Amino acid sequence: MTLQIKNIEEHQAASQRAIENPEGFWEEQANTFHWRKKWNKTLQWEFDTPDVKWFVGGKMNITENCLDRHLEIKGNQVALLWEPNEAGAPAKSYTYRELHAEVCKCANALKSMGITKGDRVIFYMPMVPELTIAVLACARIGAVHSVVFAGFSAQALADRTNDAQAKMIICSDYNKRGAKNIPVKQVVDDAIAMGCDSVEHVLVHKNTGGEVNTNAVDTWWHDIVPQQSADCEAEEMDSEDMLFILYTSGSTGKPKGVVHTCGGYMVYTCYSFRNVFQYKDGDIYWCTADIGWITGHSYIVYGPLLAGATTMMFEGVPTYPDAGRFWHICEKHRVNQFYTAPTAIRALMAKGDEWVEKYDLSSLKVLGTVGEPINAEAWHWYDQKVGKGNAPIVDTWWQTETGGIMISNIPGITEAIPCYATLPLPGIQPCLMDKDGNEIEGNDVEGLLCVKFPWPSMIRTTYGDHERCKNVYFSAFANKYFTGDGARRDENGMYRIIGRVDDVINVSGHRIGTAEVENAINQHSNIVESAVVGYPHDIKGQGIYAYVIANYPVADEDAFRLEVRETVTREIGPIAKPDQIQIVSGLPKTRSGKIMRRILRKIASGDASGLGDVSTLLNPEIVEEVKKGALV
Repeated sequence: MTLQIKNIEEHQAASQRAIENPEGFWEEQANTFHWRKKWNKTLQWEFDTPDVKWFVGGKMNITENCLDRHLEIKGNQVALLWEPNEAGAPAKSYTYRELHAEVCKCANALKSMGITKGDRVIFYMPMVPELTIAVLACARIGAVHSVVFAGFSAQALADRTNDAQAKMIICSDYNKRGAKNIPVKQVVDDAIAMGCDSVEHVLVHKNTGGEVNTNAVDTWWHDIVPQQSADCEAEEMDSEDMLFILYTSGSTGKPKGVVHTCGGYMVYTCYSFRNVFQYKDGDIYWCTADIGWITGHSYIVYGPLLAGATTMMFEGVPTYPDAGRFWHICEKHRVNQFYTAPTAIRALMAKGDEWVEKYDLSSLKVLGTVGEPINAEAWHWYDQKVGKGNAPIVDTWWQTETGGIMISNIPGITEAIPCYATLPLPGIQPCLMDKDGNEIEGNDVEGLLCVKFPWPSMIRTTYGDHERCKNVYFSAFANKYFTGDGARRDENGMYRIIGRVDDVINVSGHRIGTAEVENAINQHSNIVESAVVGYPHDIKGQGIYAYVIANYPVADEDAFRLEVRETVTREIGPIAKPDQIQIVSGLPKTRSGKIMRRILRKIASGDASGLGDVSTLLNPEIVEEVKKGALV
């Protein structure tokens, strides 16, 4: 199996080996997989173009490594465990043998509908097992999957479908989400009506049995998939063939189709999963993300299955039927590794400790956070109330574009520090750059976070627009991948992410990271969450504008603002005190829970025009409220 670091000495040795001979290090990992044909060159790269290829000439199929190679030893082990939306409904499980059969049936169904190697297939589905099955079915026959979160608007779905020139959309009738049944099939119908001319088939999975319109392009899953053969030979894929496209928001407003390829992504996701979560045979691993995001791709589907793990997926939401749902599931399934977002942690923390304390969480061995920097208060609550001080927290930094976790502590092996991602995984070579393009050496420094050597799961291109890939990620610094984040490396060489570069505020010549200010603001006892942006200031150049969500009603707003400023002064210093503090009921967020600071920045600057399409936000209605209450 892929390397799994067991102690600090192994971590240090692996890190050194990977720096001295990176190609040899990744060859070691790649050699643990089934290849139909061995590669003839480990790495070919040119960052400036960019042109990166791993395991050149190697032939394989990722599903043979996710499924087939486990059948002899782990065929009867649960591969996929599914917890439905309704708390009282029975869970469903698939052994590796059963999952293999279902993937083959779906793959044969797709082939019978004319889907072949290289065709693009869009997914618009809730978190049901059929989503995982069909994603793997695409990979088995060499089709390129592109999962769109089943909460985006019809326009957003149409834009992504047209950009990918997808031949098929796979959806469900309805999405059960908490107390709601959301008509996802209707959204697909609306998107196609907008002119998705490339779509020849819509494959519809019956999730609720609710009423839907049927069209000429529609085929019901139950009418075609179950009848297929449970044997489907996997398509031979080149290591650099496309595996999937995943759309992520861009600064221009037009989504970027991030492309990942088969071989390198396979090697890195398994390696990072095994090390960051320290998975052991027999463990139950649960990532709460949606497969519509990269976290779900890498750490619900591919990483765990490549490692032969038992991976769980959840259809519902953390607060339905009550705020104890996550913890009930952890107790029910004796979950060992639990991976979620700081947004969820803060929301559940605000609901009160009683929801955690009523459940037995003694099975938890590792806790994880993903998606954004976690503030200290939420980190400590997670550590004490959920982990009871016995489950190390891995604070993982990575991106859609990186494919897998890049910087993270390793539980029980390297130090966990609140708000710090800490150390790069062995094989990852981060660096800090100044704005003039010089690498910043040493420790106790701050700069722009880049990576100076390729890693196997890195972005290969943006679909249909390679120039955009070059301009966004590889043009800022020669021979470097630019993450877009600022970071601090402390006196011990530990990395702390301080936010996007455009989320660093220059106040009177002092660079202040928005994440740092938010962390300080969130120490106030009556603040659930905050978002900080810079805005034009006549004297300071940039001022600090804070949007805050209060836990309970604020009786005296002036006194409250004074308390918040005093809290920030205490945590950071007077230079970081917010100039403006606007109390809001919510913050505009993407469906993955990321705060849309671009919108908040424009409102804070007094320019609420040209905010772009807000319909794809999790809560588009909040934008108007924030605009009406603006303080400038």
